[in-house]
Amino acid sequence: MSNIKALCLLIITTISISGCRFWDRSMQEIMNDPFDHENAMENAPVHYTTQAPLATPRSIIVCRSKQCAPIKLSMSTEYIYNSLAQMMKNNNNNRALICAADAGSHSCYQNYISLPITVGITPAYMYIDSVKITDVSINKGSNSINIMLNYNVTYNGQTPDCTPDKTLLYVKNAENIVLEDKGYRCKMTTIGNTTIKTMFLIDFIDLDYGFIGGYYSIGLSGPSYGGGSGYMLLRLPETGYPLMPMPAKEQTPAQQHAQSYLEGNNADTSSTAAGTDGVQVFPINYKK
Repeated sequence: MSNIKALCLLIITTISISGCRFWDRSMQEIMNDPFDHENAMENAPVHYTTQAPLATPRSIIVCRSKQCAPIKLSMSTEYIYNSLAQMMKNNNNNRALICAADAGSHSCYQNYISLPITVGITPAYMYIDSVKITDVSINKGSNSINIMLNYNVTYNGQTPDCTPDKTLLYVKNAENIVLEDKGYRCKMTTIGNTTIKTMFLIDFIDLDYGFIGGYYSIGLSGPSYGGGSGYMLLRLPETGYPLMPMPAKEQTPAQQHAQSYLEGNNADTSSTAAGTDGVQVFPINYKK
């Protein structure tokens, strides 16, 4: 009798946990997974977060040759697009540092940006301190650049596995330069992947030192959710100018003569004029 009561209790508990799906499952499925854990994980609550509003830049400042001025007054849209394309190509396969900065002075006050998030049911902070540029593709005729980015994401001392971020850098005109992605995924929980979407409105470009500044908005949706907005700077290792190869240094006639001697060309060193091309060699007088 006690065994029958225990069996009835188990069936009632299983039905209450499994819900209506209990009646749609086969006996084999019930025996393999009585509490339907797999379906419970698939139907875990997913949270969607709207991105925080972005501040609109009043003007876009560009610095070149140690002078800064608004784009409207001194540069064309094509010039800015070409400069950004050059900067991205110069920094392909390089890592750019990210910092929270002041929008007026363009100076960093933290070596990272931080966002309040919730991981499952646990409050946390997400940090991004750098991003690696892994691919750059120029879209001719559209004033846009396709970039593959890999953000260094951490939260509460953990580093999740994240997919590369397909990003579009678009120079619409002298008042709108936008860096926007389609969203990349990070494995922050055991339940599923969290999608992270970034919007970056650029208002500062320093071609001399490789700085790009602007207002950002980052939102997370999925098992982890949250986000925030602010102002940040990207510090790229290379500038926005063409990387010119170092010209080969020309050797003097004396250096050429010495090199030929070292290479075993049996250069004639008996004559002071040989191999010196008009360079007069004076003897050294020793004092007795």
